Amino acid sequence: MGQNLSRKILATHLLSGSMNVGEEIAIHIDQTLTHDVTGTQAYLAFETMNVPRVKTELSVSYVDHNLLYADNKNPDDHVYLQSIAKKYGLYLSRAGNGICHTVHFERFGKPGKILLGSDSHTPTGSAIGALAIGAGGLDVALAMAGEPIYIKMPHIVKVDLQGTLPIGVSAKDIVLEMLRRETVKGGVGKIYEYTGEGLSCLSIYDRSTITNMGAEMGATTSIFPSDEVVHQFFINQQREEDWIELLPDEDATYDEEIIINLNELTPLVAQPDMPDNVIAIKDLPTQVKIDQVFIGSCTNASYTDLAKAAAILKGHTVHPDVSLVVAAGSRQIFSMALRDGIISILVDAGARILECGCGPCVGIGQAPRTNGISLRTSNRNFKGRSGTLDASIYLGSPEVAAISALKGYITDPITEGVTDVLSQVSEPTNYIIDDNMIIPPSDTTDKVEIVRGPNIKPMPINEPLPTTIRAHVSAYRPDNITTDDITPASAQFSALRSNIPAISEITFGRIDPEFVSRAKQYGKSFIVGGENYGQGSSREHAAIAPMYLGVKAVITKSLARIHKNNLINHGVVPLNFINPSDYDRINQDDELEILNFPDQLQTRHIRVTNLTKGFDFETVSDLTDREVEILIAGGQLRLVQEKNKNN
Repeated sequence: MGQNLSRKILATHLLSGSMNVGEEIAIHIDQTLTHDVTGTQAYLAFETMNVPRVKTELSVSYVDHNLLYADNKNPDDHVYLQSIAKKYGLYLSRAGNGICHTVHFERFGKPGKILLGSDSHTPTGSAIGALAIGAGGLDVALAMAGEPIYIKMPHIVKVDLQGTLPIGVSAKDIVLEMLRRETVKGGVGKIYEYTGEGLSCLSIYDRSTITNMGAEMGATTSIFPSDEVVHQFFINQQREEDWIELLPDEDATYDEEIIINLNELTPLVAQPDMPDNVIAIKDLPTQVKIDQVFIGSCTNASYTDLAKAAAILKGHTVHPDVSLVVAAGSRQIFSMALRDGIISILVDAGARILECGCGPCVGIGQAPRTNGISLRTSNRNFKGRSGTLDASIYLGSPEVAAISALKGYITDPITEGVTDVLSQVSEPTNYIIDDNMIIPPSDTTDKVEIVRGPNIKPMPINEPLPTTIRAHVSAYRPDNITTDDITPASAQFSALRSNIPAISEITFGRIDPEFVSRAKQYGKSFIVGGENYGQGSSREHAAIAPMYLGVKAVITKSLARIHKNNLINHGVVPLNFINPSDYDRINQDDELEILNFPDQLQTRHIRVTNLTKGFDFETVSDLTDREVEILIAGGQLRLVQEKNKNN
């Protein structure tokens, strides 16, 4: 039987374990990336490992998320990141050079390599035939130190793209259709591998839109082959020497197959407040008036995305009730769009041009008005993702965003007669190559001093797992709690990213302002949650801050992959109800007890007593022996410290 692309790459990086679905495997990491929100914690952890220089083939630190300098905190963190890069041998992509995921596949990614990034949207990099995986910062720090990454062998899903996209329908609609079918938790434990005749109509940036938003399904990653489309992209990037052809075998086998007929797709939007709440625009029950449009993010900020928007907007003016903001995904894209007059068209139509970065996508700048409705080309529409809790966010393609900005309500571009101008938009052929905003690693690092501002605090380390835990439930949460709910993706959050004592003060702050005081009152506590707890961003602050406040275990119906790993890395025990109905028998502030916790954890079956209600319930923890060792020790950092003591 032939091999699929995912298994080919994993096999060449396999260090231990068997590639049987669900079994833990250890894989070698070639490249890493971090950004300024998650990177500070990764490098604070890396510093504790006493490794003189990163051991990967290539590691890049990006400054792209919070570029607002309202006080000293952000510039101090950015200087810290630059000094870390100089000290430990990383590339540094400076503020203004672009979004990490876009810049990485443009300038650094290579087919056949495995990339690990401290961001859930790292799978964007799989658009070129690499295997790119999102993780917590501590996992990335370990990879930079030369350690393997451990994952459960994924279930490989073939997505057969048949036919060709109609004009006015885009890659965004493909991935929204996938979300409609698979839901925000349907991809857990899976890799989506895209194949079929439909690949020929998808550019690298189209493919990156799809791999990017595979993260919204909870997937380990998504991947496209390294075919002639990728080859031409590498020629355009003047990196042809980095390209190799990498395809699945003709008789490749898969664990599952999904078929999408591209000819049948119509423009779609994701309605508030989940990216899987997808509907065809023509089926919206009422006309949705909008206040704001954002075209940008790592999902849809390519040259052709901007060119399509400009083609629709040319000669027109944005609706007077709509604020349109646009941000290119990288400095390269912006420079080419500026050269070719695309930016001028957007400005003439009334668009506001933002710098190349994440900004509005993570709630940093451009919040909508009170109870506003925002249409965005970004990847997440969780409540609060705009920076405000009362906004309603819709997700759609650049074509939908542009025509809607003109009309003042969410509009189907196909019904508005813009297909003729869209048909004239093409990919650029003359790429601008200018890497002067990327600082390469230095060969002399001995005398480099790490620069730390006053907001940068040491990484907190958990205590070993107690034999008995008797503690209250400090938080009782419903299904689909996001890491944004735990530690918000906003300017307030990201300015405190390097200061866990400070950021812990806003844990659950937007949905439960009393959580911190309860947690402090209890000292030690449990969190109880529903399905898909911890979905969304990979930010490990959502695990570290509760740990810092004394949370010892999180008991849920199910956990998102990256958040579960982050909890384990920092010594917080993830438990799942054996009987999900037991969730309904618990209340916030109930007192729970676990006896002989380390011994029970070894068996993976943990009995919990609800002392308040007077009943026992059973939980299970799907852990490997390695993960159990980490949890009993009190997390990865304490385990490393103990091992170093004994050596």
